[in-house]
Amino acid sequence: MLRWIFGGLLALIGLAALVAVGGYFVLKRPDIPYETLAARYESAASRYVDLPGGVRVHYRDEGPSNGPAFLLIHGFSASLHTWEPWVQRLGDEYRVISLDLPGHGLTRAPAGYQASIEAFRDVVRDFARTQQLERFTIVGSSMGGNVAWEYALAYPEQVEALVLVDAAGWRETSAAADQGPVIFKLLRNPVLGPLLRDLDTTRLIRQGLQASFADASLVDDAMVERYALLSRAPGHRDILLQMTLNFAERAPATPERLAALSMPTLVMTGDTDRLIPPEHAQRFKDAIPNAELIVFENTGHLPQEERPDQSATALREFTYRIHEGSALAPLPEVDCTADARC
Repeated sequence: MLRWIFGGLLALIGLAALVAVGGYFVLKRPDIPYETLAARYESAASRYVDLPGGVRVHYRDEGPSNGPAFLLIHGFSASLHTWEPWVQRLGDEYRVISLDLPGHGLTRAPAGYQASIEAFRDVVRDFARTQQLERFTIVGSSMGGNVAWEYALAYPEQVEALVLVDAAGWRETSAAADQGPVIFKLLRNPVLGPLLRDLDTTRLIRQGLQASFADASLVDDAMVERYALLSRAPGHRDILLQMTLNFAERAPATPERLAALSMPTLVMTGDTDRLIPPEHAQRFKDAIPNAELIVFENTGHLPQEERPDQSATALREFTYRIHEGSALAPLPEVDCTADARC
């Protein structure tokens, strides 16, 4: 009897393993060639430049070439498409340059590329040199905000102003990690992350994007599909996995480090950001000398998409005061939960 029971258990385990393996291959998704993705996601403004080390950056340089320059850095798993609402609102007056980081969008990286915040910072440096950008406002969203403030620390002579949009960088508390999207928790798991690398994660991507907006109805099928398909460019999933598994190894923001930033700084955040707590924006404001803070009401992690008019206007007003020479005497802190101008 025991032998039959034991044999039955082994058979059930074997069947479960077979189903699991079969399910894995059903959900497995191949890479998508860059040419296929480019045909779908390039725009008339798309350009490419080859950098040292084998990185080929996809970027857009829009607006008047002699206007004040913004260099826009997107967040984790996103692409330069996140900035399209700002380009539409600022491109009449400003030179607006957006790029895809390695492992994102249509930017290619060589096999074995070692991704990190510092590596991304150096890509931005090399890109700025190819475009002969000597002074510009660097703007970063989420992980791109981390890249932006690290860039400002390393190359302050190039940075006319710093803009942090729901920026990453402070050490994450366990409570904040527990509130984040499921997909980030799974990818950061050293066992589950590699298993998920090649699978169809469209449903998890949708959940993560919905958590990024206060109004989840802004997440449509086209947005989800763009994130999912661009993540399948050759080598992208390896880089995205590197960034999640090595998350804890990043050099965090500290008041001592950020105190060295002397350029005009604008910090933006949504009051319902579920990815990076709004109090992190307050910490940036407190740590960076003379930084200004704007909090947008009923807004999540991506105010450039969820509140494009208000956030673009805030950036325009901030930039105007810099060029008028009044940025060293910033406006009082603005809370868009109470300020009608927002």
